[in-house]
Amino acid sequence: MTGNTMLQALQTKILLAILAALLAVAGVMTYQRHETSKAVLERQRQYELLRQQVEKDKKKHNSAAANEGKTWQKYVP
Repeated sequence: MTGNTMLQALQTKILLAILAALLAVAGVMTYQRHETSKAVLERQRQYELLRQQVEKDKKKHNSAAANEGKTWQKYVP
């Protein structure tokens, strides 16, 4: 091999190593974005479940308060 051919081979190997490193970084970034999306969706789901439970409890509490007067009307001492 001549010096020029060896230099080209070395440059090619360096470029391939750089390309492999960039692909690895892109893969990690894609994975992190995916995991972040999953975490956000899970938090939204948990928030929605909590909000539904609060609404359910609120209706139950309001229902009990609304019927309180009827309870005292039926009270016989």
